[in-house]
Amino acid sequence: MDTFKKEGREEGILRIAIQTKGRLNEDSTELLIQSGVSVGDSSRKFLSRSETFPMEILYLRDDDIPGAVDSGAADIGIVGYNEVLEKGYDVEILEKLGFGGCRLSIAVPNGTGYEGPSSLEGKRIATSYPEILRRFLSDNGVNAGIETIAGSVEVAPAIGMADAIFDIVSSGGTLRKNGLKEVERVVESEAVLIGGKSLSPERKASLEQLRFRFRSVKGSRGKKYLLMNIPAEALDKAIEIVPAMRSPTVLPLAQSGWYSLHSVVDSDVLWEKIERLKEIGAEGILVLGVEKLVL
Repeated sequence: MDTFKKEGREEGILRIAIQTKGRLNEDSTELLIQSGVSVGDSSRKFLSRSETFPMEILYLRDDDIPGAVDSGAADIGIVGYNEVLEKGYDVEILEKLGFGGCRLSIAVPNGTGYEGPSSLEGKRIATSYPEILRRFLSDNGVNAGIETIAGSVEVAPAIGMADAIFDIVSSGGTLRKNGLKEVERVVESEAVLIGGKSLSPERKASLEQLRFRFRSVKGSRGKKYLLMNIPAEALDKAIEIVPAMRSPTVLPLAQSGWYSLHSVVDSDVLWEKIERLKEIGAEGILVLGVEKLVL
């Protein structure tokens, strides 16, 4: 990490480390852009400067990000919680970001019996996360061998390298393709914003601005904005159906006895709400996406 110097930056300029490529890079980049932070091309340089926010973006491998933040080479970083746990650096989790969801699980070949962690006694387990696995085995009083593999962990049982694996699971499709079954969920993970322990007041101010923007973007996910016309006699019932976060906006229409009602609802209950509103006489229902939600 000595390659990435923290000197030479203005005091208010934050440096954030994000993954160089892959899904987490895409989601992190999208979050920054939605938060008003312009982002350079990670394929062209390892360090870029935002033109719209006092920030530099440092592109690293995901497993290097916790160390970069701990050393001060980066002030903050976006990385999977699983990498934070594995590396064990002294960093603070500032925000859960709501994307990059996965889990670290034990999986064994189909047809293998599993009665709990004790079933791993004396077995060989292949993993790219030996420290997390070591803690899990210790916590459960299990003595098992750990085979550390950099990649393609799921093939280890088939080629005789291990009896089980401990690896990232998203949908479980890769396990099924390799004749494995998930038997123990050990860690639930998602992307998190991490920070170092010492920032100048100027960089802290920039960080708080960024966190505010992140929370606004995160708060808008899965939300829809509803506008409708509602007859006066159904107004109270409509408010019960779509109460919003505090209270919906209600405005009288030019036509006597009618109101315009505005509210925000969760996407997963949108159609159920619309059907109930139609039943009580709502008309002209308009559904809009929510880009930001400032709480």
